[in-house]
Amino acid sequence: MIAHVYERASDARLVDAVVVATDDSRIAEAVSAFGGTAVMTRADHPSGTDRLAEVAAHLDAELIVNLQGDEPMLDPASVDAAIAPLLADPSVAMGTLRTPLAPEDADNPNVVKVVVNLAGDALYFTRSAVPYVRPGQPAPAAWRHLGLYVYRRETLLRLAQLAPTPLEQAEGLEQLRALEHGIRLHTVAVASTSLSVDTPDDLARVRMLMADSTQERMIPHA
Repeated sequence: MIAHVYERASDARLVDAVVVATDDSRIAEAVSAFGGTAVMTRADHPSGTDRLAEVAAHLDAELIVNLQGDEPMLDPASVDAAIAPLLADPSVAMGTLRTPLAPEDADNPNVVKVVVNLAGDALYFTRSAVPYVRPGQPAPAAWRHLGLYVYRRETLLRLAQLAPTPLEQAEGLEQLRALEHGIRLHTVAVASTSLSVDTPDDLARVRMLMADSTQERMIPHA
């Protein structure tokens, strides 16, 4: 799976270099085997943000993209879409992605939802079904969060120095640390077929989708 994620990240036009941050030597060895770059980190990080910050502290880069290893089908164009607002607007400290929420995923706690304001900035992330719609009222758009973040380097290093926050701990969602500290987190809507691998059922679905995609590429079109 990590090879697919690495390839997707490498195909993004706005990404200059791809590095896998891990505390597992087996992952590092797998990355080296396919010609990628891996950096070993400490094993005591409480979150992926903290692990990323350890690596970022030694990088000379203005922006850091965190593409999680459980997103093997994310479109490289979506990575570029998340980066673009930070290049265009210095007031945006972080960026991420959202895509329309499928009705069948509304009550699935493994599918993270995001509520945004009219400018597209995140108001809240949750594992619960949101928003609640009163009877007779039109339903606003419901969004699923995609596990990709773009940080300004100084924002990432600051976050790693902050203690976990109450909502972050309650929901088990580290991005809430940023919102609870008033950090602007802009979201970009994309039409994505990406699927996070959080359960064995997710892994089976991804394998089937990737097999179908490979087969389609092999079929000649008139």
